[in-house]
Parts: sequence; C-alpha cells; structure tokens
Amino acid sequence: MMQNTTTNFSTENVILVHSGKDFFDRLENIINEARTEIHFQIYILENDATGNRIVTALKKAVARKVEVYLLLDGLGSRSLPDVFVKEICSSGIQFRFFSPLLSSNSFYFGRRLHHKIVVIDAETALIGGINVAEKYEGIPTEKPWLDYAVLIKNTRIARELQAICYYYFFKKKHPSFQKSKTDSAENQTKISILQNDWLRQKNEIQRSYIKSIYTAQSEIIIVCSYFLPGKKLTRSLKKAAQRNVRIRLILSGVSDVPLVKEAINYYYAFLLRNNIELYEWNQSILHGKTAVVDQKWTTIGSFNLNHLSSYASIEMNVGIDSKAFAENYQKHLETIIAQCDPITSEAFQTQNNIFTRFKQWGSYYIVRFFEILLTYLPYNRFFKSILK
Repeated sequence: MMQNTTTNFSTENVILVHSGKDFFDRLENIINEARTEIHFQIYILENDATGNRIVTALKKAVARKVEVYLLLDGLGSRSLPDVFVKEICSSGIQFRFFSPLLSSNSFYFGRRLHHKIVVIDAETALIGGINVAEKYEGIPTEKPWLDYAVLIKNTRIARELQAICYYYFFKKKHPSFQKSKTDSAENQTKISILQNDWLRQKNEIQRSYIKSIYTAQSEIIIVCSYFLPGKKLTRSLKKAAQRNVRIRLILSGVSDVPLVKEAINYYYAFLLRNNIELYEWNQSILHGKTAVVDQKWTTIGSFNLNHLSSYASIEMNVGIDSKAFAENYQKHLETIIAQCDPITSEAFQTQNNIFTRFKQWGSYYIVRFFEILLTYLPYNRFFKSILK
C-alpha cells in the first residue's frame, strides 16, 4: 500500500503543490478568486472530467467579467474535439493554439509550448509540470501521475510571469511591463524565473542545472520522467560524482512512452558505473521534473533533462534559493525514494542479457535521432528567419 506522500509545506509565499487533488483544488480555487485577468498556458488540456472542470471554472470567470487568455500547444492538445474548442471560444475565453501542426508558414514538431503556467491578477502564479487531465488528478482505479508545482504569491514574480504569458499569446511584449531589479527575496528566499527557448536565445534552466551540479558540495536529488541528458549535463554529473557528491535519481519505472523508457535503461550502465544511485517509481507514472542541491536550491517546472527540453521546447521552471524549502522538499523526496525500487549494478547486469542490451541500445539511438531531428526543425526555421 502506497503511503501518503502529499505533505504540503510553504516557505513564506512559496507553496509546494502535488499532482492529484491538491493541485486541481488549488487551481480551481485561484481561478474562482480571480478578479481581473487570468493567463493560462499549458501543453495538454484534455476533454475529460478534469479538463471540463477547469474549463468550467474559466467560463465562470469570464461571466464575472474577468479577462481570460488560454493558450494550448497545438501538438499536446491536438486531440481536443472541434466542438469543445468552439464552446471555449463562444464562452468569451480568448483562446488560441500555439504552433498548430498545419499553418500557412510552418510544419514542424520541435518547438512546442511545454510550460504549465497560470497567472491570476498579476498577483498569484501556479507553475510546474502538471497538465490538465484525469491522469494527473487520478481516478478511483488509478493513482495520479507523480508530479509537482509551486504556488507563488508574490506580485513581482507574478507580474513577470504575466508578461511572459502575454508575449507568447500576443507575440509581442507587454506594453506596460518593466522588469523590476529588486530581489523577490523576503526573509532569505529568492525566487528566480528560469526559461528555456532556444529561438529566443534563452537557456536559463539548463545553465542553472549545470551550474548547480558543478558547484554541488554534498548531495543532489533529481526527479526526471524522461532522463536523457546531453553531453554537458552528463559531464557535470560525472564530475560531481568524482568529487564524492552523492547523486540520487528518481526515475520512472513505468512510462507512457515505452521506447523512451528503453532508451533511458541503456543509460543506466553509465550512471551506475559512476556511482550514481538510481531509484524507479513504479506506483504510477512519474512525470515530475525537479531537483534539490545541497538542501539549499530547488528547481521545479516543465524542463526534462534531455535534448528536446534543452534546445527545442519552450520550458519554464522556478529556481528557489531557500534552505528551509529545500530541506522540507528533500524530506518529502526521501519518502518517495523509500517507496521506489533501487536499481543496483548487480541487479541491472542480472536482468539485462545481450538481447535486452541490444534492444536498449537501438532504442537509445532511435530516440536520439528523433530528438536531433525535432531540434533541427526549429533551428532551421530560426536560421531562415535571420537570413531573410
């Protein structure tokens, strides 16, 4: 029987939020409290009980004269029925798809809107890795996917996130936004908005991971659903392990993308060879993308440690410099690790014969090929645009 892993804690105005009832109750509550403006941008919105629950809350906000801007990714939310989309538009919600698969000037898959952000009245923000679908909320026969978000009640951070959302929705800068130079920290908590969008020359999340891993002194815990890091991240993990930094990875034992899971398994040999501890979560699908370093710095968001997140998709994380938040979050992750299956070198070698390894090898290079291909497509678009 799975233990209760939902332990809410907050540091000042930064609150850890879990997938499942915790996330969706909070999401519905902040939408219901909105007075003037909601920006909602997400990769997947599904036409199921959970999706309809949240869309209904957005429609009620419109009825209260709240301006609602909803941006969905054209690939992630491609399964939405036309009638569902028409109902959203007719309700008064200002809606569009980001990068539809077919448009007048593009056909490419690589650059996706992968972040998950809700900003309310430029005062409150909810940001993480959780999409709007039943599988994240859970149903009686299935536990919710394991994932995290943070609820931020900080006007400066919320205003900055609102301006980012405005840019992606309207394709232009917010007319009145000026980024504040004052620190968002109060009582020793510093919140940083981290973006990855290669076409806009933003690589903040990857850089923050590499920097924090290179400077780690004692321990690193990483939660990642699709863990296939590139050379820079791999090198930083290897060097940290050589400095005797304890590194623990919480990875998915069951995956919604079996081919990617096989590719990740191929990477296990390298990780184990470098004394990196591996733990597989098998109680539901793991979808989280978080890290804690030295019980001081935490990052939570949409960024996977792989080539697509680093060089193609539009990603959003928050970095939280807070010893109290990091310590509390690590205590929660310790309860998750206790429920995981550890992967040892001996067990890995026993369970993987030459045929299994060949399958993993093939999966790894197939996935890497498509990652590079999907990354090249937005690169190609970028170079064409600057050469015009």
